[in-house]
Amino acid sequence: MTPERFEHRAQAGQALGRRLQELGLPRPLVVLALPRGGVPVAAEVARALQAPLDLLLVRKIGLPWQPELALAAVVEGDPPQIVVDEQVRRMAGLDDAYIHAEAQRQLKEIARQRQRYLRGRRPVELRGATVVVVDDGVATGTTVRAALKALPALGVARRVLAVPVAPAETLQALQAEVDQLVCLMTPEPFRAVGLHYRRFDQVEDEEVIAALDAAQPATPEGETP
Repeated sequence: MTPERFEHRAQAGQALGRRLQELGLPRPLVVLALPRGGVPVAAEVARALQAPLDLLLVRKIGLPWQPELALAAVVEGDPPQIVVDEQVRRMAGLDDAYIHAEAQRQLKEIARQRQRYLRGRRPVELRGATVVVVDDGVATGTTVRAALKALPALGVARRVLAVPVAPAETLQALQAEVDQLVCLMTPEPFRAVGLHYRRFDQVEDEEVIAALDAAQPATPEGETP
């Protein structure tokens, strides 16, 4: 039974991990966290699934006067991918020049995050894997949609989105981007992800690094760490 609110991200991740265990997802499995808030959730999921944990680095592009409202999102890659929420763009009246400039700024932050969090660690191999993308919740879905759109080019076999909480209409809009979608709670009305946690502190860089260091080593199947 899902509570009305999660105690904290780790408890939400444990509940999400149990639900995913029941699905018998095909292996090899890789869990990808959206930093920073998704990392404590994804660490518990990776532990439950006995799967390696890595990051999927994506940054939101917010409105100049309301940074928390996602206009677009950019995800690392070669080339990087930008996904725009056209409804928000029309409402805001912003052009491609603003989005491009902000994307370049956010890509610098992505480069900083990769160096800071992974410290030269090679990315987990995703080709042929069932990839479980985890965040601490979804609101508009722009950021996670960008992350999901980047995966086919990396040769993944199956895309699974797993989140503790999200609005039903956002999940419906994301269905086309995934092979499977798991969400524990779809409150109505939905106001903000953080309202569905008793503790929703900001996740610091040190917590991200510790979770990655503690995760199961990314060792290909059949090899010994």
